[in-house]
Amino acid sequence: MKTLEHIPLNGELPSPKGVALAILELCRKDDATIAEVARIAQTDPALASRLIRQANSAAHGGGRPVASVTEAIMRLGMGTVRNLALGFSLVDQYQNGPCGQFDYQGFWSHSLLMGLAMQKFSNMTGAGASEELFACGLLAQVGRLSLATVYPVEYGRLLDGQDGVARNLVALEQEHLQTDHNELTAALLGEWGIPGALIEPIYHHEEPEHSGFSTGSRPYQLVHLFYLARRVADLGLAGENERNACTAELLLLGGRIGLDAEQLGATVDDLVQQWRTWGELLRVPASALPSFAHMSAAHAMRDEKSDGAAALRVLLVDDDPTTRCMMEGVLSGALGHVVVCANNGREALALAVETQPQIVVTDWMMPGMDGLDLARALRATEWGQTMYLIMLTGHENEDEVSEAFEAGVDDFLVKPVNVRTLRARLRAARHYVQLLEAWERDRAQLKQFAAELAISNRRLAHAAMTDLLTNLPNRRSGMNALAKAWAASSRFEQPLSVMMLDIDHFKRINDSHGHAVGDTVLRDVAQAIQQSARKDDSMCRMGGEEFLVICPNTDLKAAVQAAERLRRMVERLRIQAGETEIQTSVSIGVATREVGMTETDALVNAADRALYRAKQAGRNRSCVLPKAPVGATQVAIR
Repeated sequence: MKTLEHIPLNGELPSPKGVALAILELCRKDDATIAEVARIAQTDPALASRLIRQANSAAHGGGRPVASVTEAIMRLGMGTVRNLALGFSLVDQYQNGPCGQFDYQGFWSHSLLMGLAMQKFSNMTGAGASEELFACGLLAQVGRLSLATVYPVEYGRLLDGQDGVARNLVALEQEHLQTDHNELTAALLGEWGIPGALIEPIYHHEEPEHSGFSTGSRPYQLVHLFYLARRVADLGLAGENERNACTAELLLLGGRIGLDAEQLGATVDDLVQQWRTWGELLRVPASALPSFAHMSAAHAMRDEKSDGAAALRVLLVDDDPTTRCMMEGVLSGALGHVVVCANNGREALALAVETQPQIVVTDWMMPGMDGLDLARALRATEWGQTMYLIMLTGHENEDEVSEAFEAGVDDFLVKPVNVRTLRARLRAARHYVQLLEAWERDRAQLKQFAAELAISNRRLAHAAMTDLLTNLPNRRSGMNALAKAWAASSRFEQPLSVMMLDIDHFKRINDSHGHAVGDTVLRDVAQAIQQSARKDDSMCRMGGEEFLVICPNTDLKAAVQAAERLRRMVERLRIQAGETEIQTSVSIGVATREVGMTETDALVNAADRALYRAKQAGRNRSCVLPKAPVGATQVAIR
């Protein structure tokens, strides 16, 4: 991917200004502090309120609401705050601009919904920091805004379609501007400090299948999430007729991340509500949409009504007005088809893009683009390959017939056209269209089967990594999480701590009250662990009454404080067993990664030894192993 200095530009690019620019420059300094960023952010009330709103979003799992900018920045992180300030600054500055053909309001409306969708889907899949990906989704198309700003006249012509028909926008941009919006987006994001691991998926998100990322890798997951988020944004701005195709594709894409139709519908409906709320905050238009279930049902009803007896869409191309008028009368009047007429091949090609006919009836000899050139141009496109082409010719000889079939023609008629022969040719064309529609329905059904299979596989994978009683990750999942945390600790030279905890006298609870009550105790303690855990902590049930909590980027002192908070929470639990109220407690062993530890087992064993000492010391306490020779007395916290 190119950097800005390698991209030819003639004007000033969009850039953050004021408070956002100050935050961006401050965050580039290694010694920048949260307090300094907060002081700058507080000078812009609109930015401050947006940061607080984002910090209190549903992505944080209902934690304690924050009321100050400083708390919001602590929760979001300075990198995320920098990206959000950048995005919000561009939204405020570029509500309109010099390119008359560029829809600035529609651009930001689409970008906002894409950002919200990235935040939602990344939070659901664990693909990355949801607030950071919100900002990336908001800026994923900023190259288009930049081209409209730098080349307002030239880009306006491209958007008008004056430089070609049915051409890919990226190809047009490269041909006329020597760059494209994806290159420019990537270069700008790199200039603004967005990590390269996020820029690459953004660069490829319009065509994720051509990205070349390894299946299952994080870039592969991200590029498909960006594509999914974009299709949700497309749905938000689509017209009523276009929504049908969007919902069908979204059902398939949702299945790939484990969402069935009901779950996807609820997710999209929630996103639309957030979109409208954020739209008011950012002064960006956000339309009300029918529920996803309603739009999907409309699509299904439309498919059911396609019974093959409906009128066909026919494009008639002939430069002779008399022949064209006669043919149109037969096709629309006598046969009842929907007919669109063109005088020549170039006009026909433009109409074919707009109307997507099922059948094209074209004369051979026409000025400019003749019938053969039109047939070749249509067959060169994916959508043109499905049309049924009938050629009109004044001569019938083997060489001409062979040339017509090689150009992609399906059938031909000799002028002057006989009405009975035309009817017969149209019956053959209808049969072809019916077969094509049946094939499309079969393909859609196969896609649905594939989506359902993906959902089943995801559920099986979840079951394989989840403890069914407590719904916590099981030991295998916990060890995978610990291995990832260990690798991150090594890479970034950050501390890593773990807590091993055991429910005190659990066997006595089972013996006295039965295993059903014991299961209730396990579930309640597991819920307490989840509630007590911090945002980046991972936890799992190791087996029996033992649990493991993994605390990335946490030193021993902070881990002990977290352990004590958890211990006191469990101590306050009151569990009903019939008319009896059970009070339980846990013993916790805490260990942190030391210099001599070479593998995760050593860290888990250290926490396990600390847990054993906590139980020896009387239970219901947290314990750490002191930094002393083997045999030294434990340190207990109570």
